Amino acid sequence: MNPVLEAIAKRRSVRSYDSKPVPRAIIQTIIQAGNEAPSSINTQPWRFVVVEDKKVHQRLLETALPNAKAFFRSIQETDPLKYASIMRRFEEVEDPIYYSAPVILFVIGRGVYADHSCPLACQNIMLAAYALGLGSCWVGLGSMVTADAGVRKILELEDDEKIFGPILLGYPKVYPDPPDKKAPTVKWI
Repeated sequence: MNPVLEAIAKRRSVRSYDSKPVPRAIIQTIIQAGNEAPSSINTQPWRFVVVEDKKVHQRLLETALPNAKAFFRSIQETDPLKYASIMRRFEEVEDPIYYSAPVILFVIGRGVYADHSCPLACQNIMLAAYALGLGSCWVGLGSMVTADAGVRKILELEDDEKIFGPILLGYPKVYPDPPDKKAPTVKWI
């Protein structure tokens, strides 16, 4: 199989990581892959923040977790079983937001083209991680840190910037099986 198509088909969201650090050269290669993504009118509206520090990781978790719990309260009435399952997971897992990954990679974008372009950089990052033997996971709940002034300062997050991802990186303890995929809906004209 073509290696690009194989990476697309086999990459999975990893939520269980070995504590082994990821060499900076590998992280830089992954960031470069993100930087090679296409962007609207070549604006390249992204920048990257790599979090390896355990204290910063803990601060991010302590900031994001209450926000994530509040986010899911909206389904408490409409889907109580799903809500209970999510809350149970939050209690059972030591780090239910960043999954104790050794690297949290924030893709931060600004400008009118960021919403179209930054997700492309994120996808390149995850495919590059797979190609280099790492696991990755885009954790939208991990971006729920922007109300904390201290975290904004750590990330050097400006008012006109938005977090995409963040993306977790690390060596997988367990690589998940592929989920069932629905057949694509296609209309040929």
